[in-house]
Amino acid sequence: MKIGIFQKTETGAFEGTIATLTFAADLVFEPAKEKTKDRSPDFRVINTATGFEIGAAWHDKSERTGKPYVSVKLDDPSFTYPLWGALTAGGAEDYSFNWSRPKPKTDPDTTANGDTL
Repeated sequence: MKIGIFQKTETGAFEGTIATLTFAADLVFEPAKEKTKDRSPDFRVINTATGFEIGAAWHDKSERTGKPYVSVKLDDPSFTYPLWGALTAGGAEDYSFNWSRPKPKTDPDTTANGDTL
């Protein structure tokens, strides 16, 4: 589900907006200046209204298609769980922020013969 749209700047940052029924924010994904480890984020996600960091993002590649994307994790005290999404090339100069609800994990105590109760 597309919940945001971004544009890439000359500095390599992404600027745009995400919006849902209960949350809206203008964000900028600032490239990390110094990565200390390979697993360190490639971007810091900043709320432009407050200047506060609300997430991080990493360059990644789809296992299915091989296309590059940016994996994003946003978190806020008002969220029940962190919001994970993907920033993908959308149009000529636009990038889409996409989110999908995580699939529920199967609890072995609630299954019988492989079927969920």
